[in-house]
Amino acid sequence: MIRYSDLNENQKLAVTDEARHLRIIAGAGSGKTRVLTMRIAYLIEKKGVKPYHILAITFTNKAAREMKNRINEMLQEDATGCQISTIHSLCMRILSEDITALNYPKNFTVVDAEDQRQVLKEAYKELDLDKKEYPYGSMLDYIADCKYQGVTGDKAIEYTYGEEKLIAKAKVYAYYEKRLQQLYALDFDDLILFTTRLFRLYPEILKKWSSRFHYIHVDEFQDVDREQYLLIRQLATVHDNIYVVGDPDQTIYTWRGADVNIIVNMDKDFKDTKTIILNQNYRSTNNILSGANSVISYNKARVEKELFSKNGDGSKIIHKACVSETAEANYVVNQIMKLHSDGYNYRDMAVLYRANYLSREIEKVLIENRIHYVIYGGLRFYERMEVKDILAYLRMITRSDDLAFIRVINTPRRGIGAKTLDAISSLAMENGISMYEVIKNGMYPKNKDTFGSFVKMVEKWKEDMKTMDLELLFQEVLNDSGYRTMLEKDNETERLENVKSLLDDIKEYSDNYPDSTLDEYLQMIALYTERESQEVDDVISLCTVHSAKGLEFEVVFVIGLSEGIFPSERTLAEGTKGLEEERRLAYVAYTRAKKLLYLSESNSFSYVIQSSKTASRFIAEIDDRYIDHIDEKPTGRSSIFDQDIVIERKQGKPSGTIYRNGDVVISEKYGEGVVIESDPDVLTIAFSHPHGIKKILAKHPSIRKKTREDYS
Repeated sequence: MIRYSDLNENQKLAVTDEARHLRIIAGAGSGKTRVLTMRIAYLIEKKGVKPYHILAITFTNKAAREMKNRINEMLQEDATGCQISTIHSLCMRILSEDITALNYPKNFTVVDAEDQRQVLKEAYKELDLDKKEYPYGSMLDYIADCKYQGVTGDKAIEYTYGEEKLIAKAKVYAYYEKRLQQLYALDFDDLILFTTRLFRLYPEILKKWSSRFHYIHVDEFQDVDREQYLLIRQLATVHDNIYVVGDPDQTIYTWRGADVNIIVNMDKDFKDTKTIILNQNYRSTNNILSGANSVISYNKARVEKELFSKNGDGSKIIHKACVSETAEANYVVNQIMKLHSDGYNYRDMAVLYRANYLSREIEKVLIENRIHYVIYGGLRFYERMEVKDILAYLRMITRSDDLAFIRVINTPRRGIGAKTLDAISSLAMENGISMYEVIKNGMYPKNKDTFGSFVKMVEKWKEDMKTMDLELLFQEVLNDSGYRTMLEKDNETERLENVKSLLDDIKEYSDNYPDSTLDEYLQMIALYTERESQEVDDVISLCTVHSAKGLEFEVVFVIGLSEGIFPSERTLAEGTKGLEEERRLAYVAYTRAKKLLYLSESNSFSYVIQSSKTASRFIAEIDDRYIDHIDEKPTGRSSIFDQDIVIERKQGKPSGTIYRNGDVVISEKYGEGVVIESDPDVLTIAFSHPHGIKKILAKHPSIRKKTREDYS
């Protein structure tokens, strides 16, 4: 039994309207799943439509199961005759009946991610390629891009224009394509591409399938790509009833092919399209919704709507400007602990961020406070491959242990195989020394030039460590090892961001502990890399905004809201299109919150964006009526006064020197600076970028006034 009394007016209209082409613009938390399932139940119960004439396309198996269960509950009977499935499952069904027309057997194989990696492994072996140099993930993305552009493996080779990396990728693609053909196998992209090709080449097969489905429904329509949209239109050829549900303001997967223009311009493809807007939100308070509305209103590629709620105004959005990433993390975790003591469960709270590298500082502070957390869709910061690689390189300087040696000796690729490492390991054990000492002492006869260069590089770092700043040493390791070049060459942007975030970590550690050593830093990091052995249900959720899509929490913290970070620098380079996608991401992030929304940013220097940070426009775009600013810094410009403030605590001998505002001083660590505040005991000094403001004891032996001799 359908309970229409549970629906608001627009929802009821979306369930019962008779239009052939219906576009339901369903805002965040507006009950779109309820409407879509009731629509199908309504067709069966009130309109007498046979379940097997109804098709509903979802984007996850979980969503398909949920819809089936809801329909069964409403009708109090089995509605399994409805075809409710993901688009890939639908294509599987179609191809299982008719793929023979394309000279494939009906019992074709569908390869999963593990199978794909196995085929790539074969290709790499034949072509003598290293998976570290050509990661499987980026290779599969390349193959998918070629397929969706209609480029075959052989054609891809023609389009390389002699570029070595592209030639290698194209050869792998050609191998991959032929290997799947030999196996009569399809990957997930092929399922859709083969189906649209089948319909295009064989109109009689298209007519058979489009005759079966009288009513076609599509969930999350804002996420469809051009090939999926073609398939949907092909299936609607005969009966021409299309019902789509989605929200252009939540199109955040354009990097996977989603095209916001498909839902925005549907009324141009189907002139009689009727649009119904679901704008009553059942999740959030009005202050949160109004703040999110004011941000997304700056976008042009959208269907106009204003979300509202009957949950009351609630608390205003809180914006906190902090002087450093550490201060930001401490603020967030302090708020989490306060809210927990006020009765909120940890599982009711989430910390969201634009990029994975931003989890670093939050993780550290959570661990320090013994608060359990889980990262959705990713690894903990210090467990990420590139972070572990660089830490292993740093360990080569301090300890040169075997585990570090094995990890980095062939990263980047140096042509060192497993048999060579086994032989070196045996020599090390026989002589009671480390593997590094084996090659340093010339005890292994092969690969002498390669090992000699490696030893020379590591020994140079060991020598430089005696006099060099940790930040500069880190940069030297990153450059000399070839690791930075490897990531840049492979366009591994996210991995490079994680490495640069590690550099920020070292800089911050050096600032806080100016007399510390590299070994002490590595020991400190070890404290954060121990896995939690205890499984706990009540945990904080940490995730990127992309991973948070579809989730909701009582309390949400969105961190790292700085220009160049959120919105991201590389997306901003795409112009208006990129900026609008970033704004949709902010909208999705803000609307995950039910009761409380905290936005935070820091004004310190970042190696990731190579500049001092300024507040994100996605804070400024929130109407002042819905947000409270705490310790707000000037936005839209950077200043040395926004830099970290750190007190050097090493005691020195009384110098008797009197410092005044405006005095030029020289620091052994930070170079030349200007005194901007002269307390008898502590000096506030402005140093040049990237050091910024430092507070140093007036009697500290590392500083002195600049003299005439210094000018000469």
